[in-house]
Amino acid sequence: MTGTPIPQARPDPDAQEGTAMLPAPAHSGAPDTLAQACAALRDVVPSLVTLVRSVPDADSVSVGAWTVGDVAAHLSHVFRFDTDALAGRSVPQATVTPTGMAEVNAKMLAEDGERDPAVLADRIATLANEFNDVASRSRAATVDWLQGVRLPPSAVACHLLEECLIHGHDIATATGRPWPIRRHHALLAVEGAVLPLIAALPPTAFVNQEKAGSFRGRVEMRLRGGGRTVLVFDRGSLRLDAGCARDVDSHISADPSALMLVFIGRQGIWKPLLGGKLAAWGRRPWKLARMLTVISPP
Repeated sequence: MTGTPIPQARPDPDAQEGTAMLPAPAHSGAPDTLAQACAALRDVVPSLVTLVRSVPDADSVSVGAWTVGDVAAHLSHVFRFDTDALAGRSVPQATVTPTGMAEVNAKMLAEDGERDPAVLADRIATLANEFNDVASRSRAATVDWLQGVRLPPSAVACHLLEECLIHGHDIATATGRPWPIRRHHALLAVEGAVLPLIAALPPTAFVNQEKAGSFRGRVEMRLRGGGRTVLVFDRGSLRLDAGCARDVDSHISADPSALMLVFIGRQGIWKPLLGGKLAAWGRRPWKLARMLTVISPP
């Protein structure tokens, strides 16, 4: 996609009505976001457990070099350290960049030899119950997460939800099973986890430094059913701007689930564009295409 312009499309009228320019932390820090995320996890986890338990071959390739068994084991590790974060226990030492997370994930997978789908399904179910119990008792304003970042408990819960949605998609795709992602769940994952993490982590964390070069751009992101945020790229850094969307290079109106899969590299942009899940327009639409080569979620 590098260097390929994004075709212009008309703004989605539904995405523009009733939406306000709000800072990402305002979404993630809402008092009821933690409860919403926990309710979403209670919706998603039973289907996830059933999906993992039904895996016919744990050694089949899923995403990258990971097998389906690797993905399921990794999910259990995320449940463990997100629960530990909410409980005030120590979490793995990690640098939250694509390279840093790849290293810590590889280490955890090497130390955990379990790949039996039934065993991992039971493990995930048990850990999910523990997470729900810990989250229901959480009264902390912020907790320590990876790389010493302080996050509201809601952001930790939304991060866990995002991991369930993405890796459920990975397992379902590899095994030929359906994995529908509800808009509300994806919206919680993006606004409740991804945006707060961009705001909390160093500005280089979500950017591919090798590909960023001198790229500079301002892209307004309108999440259907949610708010608006301007992503500001500046020569290897990324920050959020909750101010007025003047002087932006391009706009994107997006179904949250489609955007999540595109940003994380699980889906190309053309299918959701042609299917109306994404719409792009603006004075410099090629900046959006460039952004997709530069952004690199850990």
